[in-house]
Amino acid sequence: MLAFFRAISKSWVANVFFVVLIISFAAWGIRDAFHPQISTAVVSAGSHEIQPADFKRMFENYRKQMMQQSGQMMTAQDAVAAGVDQRMLQELSGSEALAEFIHRLGILPSDKLVADQLKKQPMFFDSVTGKFDEKAYEQTLAENGLTPDKFLASLTDEIAQDHLGAGLAAGLKQPLAYGAVVAGFQLEGRTLSYFLLDPHNVQPPSLPTDQQLQALINQHADQLKRPEMRVLSVVRLSAKALAPSLTPNPADLQKMYNFRKDSLSTPEKRSLVEIPAKDAATAQAIAARLQAGQAADVVAKAYGVQPIAYTDAPKSAVADPKVADVAFGLQNGQVSGAVQTGLAGLAVVKVTAVTPAKAASFDELKPQLEAQARSDMATQKIYDQVQKYDDAHSTGATLADAARAAGAAPVQLGPISAQGVGSDGQPVQGLSPKLLKQAFALAANGESDMMDDGAGEYFAVHVDKVIAPAVPALDEIRKPLTQYWMSQEMIRRLNARAGELAAKIRKGETLEAAAAEVHAQVGHAVGVTRVSMQQNHSLGQALAEQLFTAKAGDIITGQTAQIPVMVARLDSVSPPAPAEAARMVVAQRDRATSQMFADLGEAVTAAAKTAVKPTSDLNRARTAMGVSPDDLPKAAASGAKPARAP
Repeated sequence: MLAFFRAISKSWVANVFFVVLIISFAAWGIRDAFHPQISTAVVSAGSHEIQPADFKRMFENYRKQMMQQSGQMMTAQDAVAAGVDQRMLQELSGSEALAEFIHRLGILPSDKLVADQLKKQPMFFDSVTGKFDEKAYEQTLAENGLTPDKFLASLTDEIAQDHLGAGLAAGLKQPLAYGAVVAGFQLEGRTLSYFLLDPHNVQPPSLPTDQQLQALINQHADQLKRPEMRVLSVVRLSAKALAPSLTPNPADLQKMYNFRKDSLSTPEKRSLVEIPAKDAATAQAIAARLQAGQAADVVAKAYGVQPIAYTDAPKSAVADPKVADVAFGLQNGQVSGAVQTGLAGLAVVKVTAVTPAKAASFDELKPQLEAQARSDMATQKIYDQVQKYDDAHSTGATLADAARAAGAAPVQLGPISAQGVGSDGQPVQGLSPKLLKQAFALAANGESDMMDDGAGEYFAVHVDKVIAPAVPALDEIRKPLTQYWMSQEMIRRLNARAGELAAKIRKGETLEAAAAEVHAQVGHAVGVTRVSMQQNHSLGQALAEQLFTAKAGDIITGQTAQIPVMVARLDSVSPPAPAEAARMVVAQRDRATSQMFADLGEAVTAAAKTAVKPTSDLNRARTAMGVSPDDLPKAAASGAKPARAP
């Protein structure tokens, strides 16, 4: 749902709906001008701000995600060149303005609601005991560059946005008249007569000359130009790769088991239902009905309350400790009396299932213990190898000699681009972003120290050769270039012949006579719709667009999705059948409603920006990313000025 708050408004219906809100908050948007403050924020929206450290964290998360998806290196300079910094400022200005806007509307979740939402974050709870782990909470936040205050503020904003979104979505439905217009457009039928020209219908082209191929290279030099490539010698030391070859000591495994068996055992778990009661008499009545075998949801509904159910939960997972104590003291199927809870007054508890605790045996845990032991052994051995490498390298040994001293061997890779792609255009496996960045930061014949790549992985790299960016010579790409030239020349000849035949038809020659000139058969397509073209791509996009913009009687030509070229006459245009259009209106109503909801969300963001007037500072954003004006092309650097977000 949060994604619906992220863009710029397009819906006129939503804009009209929110004009009152914009006017209401216009005064708030100018109030802060009378109380100027010095701010270091990258984005400011009333009481909501994004400081440089937070922007840096967001950018680094984005950068890592992009590198994982593409398998290519992305530097901060690359991101600026692609406009990532400016897009992030736009999106963050909108999201922060929206959070501030909702806060001013008075949509504020209670502390209890925030606490309940916090309990749904499994990474903050001990996997064995099920209890909230303060250390895990703080450690997880720290690993992500957050503090508890920042996380709770973000969680509060998310809950408020969810509630606003739920309110806007309630009862929203696409008007049937709008659906009928869309169905009429999508199901409009077109009937055509046509014939196809294939390579047999024209004179085949001769092989291109070197001059023609060179001209093609010159025409597409920017697309053909290869980036800088490098040949590398790499030494890798990997705990993960080494671990499977190691054999743990059985005595060490037994020690590990003795130390960890309690934490790895499964505690007793229970399924239970808790039904709140307003007083002791009600609790007694609820207990009686449960003991009589009535379903818990039926009993709860009779008293106007919601049952609280737990399925196969350890004692620590039951929110109320007093309920937990009672539930884990009952037998399976047993019902308690009135329980004085710590959260909701009185309640009645029924246990519906009991799963006994299970102690983990050595044999059960052995595979896990062996894997951990191998990992620990490998980590230690790799650490020793790193020390040996560093000792040798620090005394002047080359990368190859230092590798031998550590019991390893260098591997030559390349040519490789800065994005980790080989000369064949395929990604080269085993190159981490850090290794690539280091390799392309070195000069020719440069050599790195042994570097930590995380998770027990280490590398050292030597630049054997630097190949400057260049357009490939004709002989290097002659075969694919010739194939491309021949195919384009064939398509040109087919289109020219189709144009000649179409001109004859427009002057009065029949379609059948034109088809006979090229020994083609006339075909007929009846009731072609935009929907069918979306499912069948045989015509190609350009030809399909011609078909649905032509008038009855028009002659059109164009290439199909493959090589053949079509010559066609549009015979008729017909409206959709009412029953078919009605089915489409019903079938697509939910999707259209979702689109309206998205438009409404865009209008909310636009209203928030108008009322709050967020500001952003491009210079601070780039500084936070680690980019200085000296790193940027002049055009990009000159545009890096503080700006008010639109």
